[in-house]
Amino acid sequence: MKITIIHGQGHKGSTYHITDMMRSNVLTDDTIVDEYFMPKDSPDFCIGCYRCFNKGEECCPHADQVQTIVKSIRESDLIMINSPAYCLEMTGQLKTLFDHLGYMWLAHRPNDQMFNKVAVVISTAAGSGAKRVTRSLAKQMFWLGVPVVYQFSYNVNASSWEEVPDKIKRSIINEIPPLALKIKKKIGHAKPGMKLKLMFSIMRMMQKSNNWNMKDRDYWQKQGWLGKERPW
Repeated sequence: MKITIIHGQGHKGSTYHITDMMRSNVLTDDTIVDEYFMPKDSPDFCIGCYRCFNKGEECCPHADQVQTIVKSIRESDLIMINSPAYCLEMTGQLKTLFDHLGYMWLAHRPNDQMFNKVAVVISTAAGSGAKRVTRSLAKQMFWLGVPVVYQFSYNVNASSWEEVPDKIKRSIINEIPPLALKIKKKIGHAKPGMKLKLMFSIMRMMQKSNNWNMKDRDYWQKQGWLGKERPW
């Protein structure tokens, strides 16, 4: 099994510690883990040049940074993404990474390997906003074609892991193992549900009449998705 972990921040606070506990609970003896920390491993800001859409992802001015992470994601069975709540949203540095992945959305050139993966998205907040962040991260995963996404959010009432009340820590520690077990059981067995298949069908119809971006349409044609082939 291979896991890609993307941390939406560089410091090791509450969100990091929960992610680390989750990782420990899903690891197997042969697990390979690729780990990235934003902003150290994030690309520069997307400049809206449209090269990834119109010419190909390799033409992005930040392709070296982006494609290193994309390769890791494509090869992984489980994707773990976390972000503390910054002003009720994911961190800006993590959003910068997602901005570079728009070409892989269902509306453009979804990667067929994404349709059998499992993801878990994690967030904490000192006050409120953690659940909103995991919903936002889950939305990103959906549009990338990931069929199974688990969400784990906690308002920890503290600005550091050391200050989190013992009662909350115990609750977190008790909730992680059963969720990790669900995740482990789903790895290798994830399949798109009705919502994802429906959105794929809508995008397929759009691509059939696509005369504005031949890069996207040719990709769908090559995959056989405009005919009877499907990525699952």
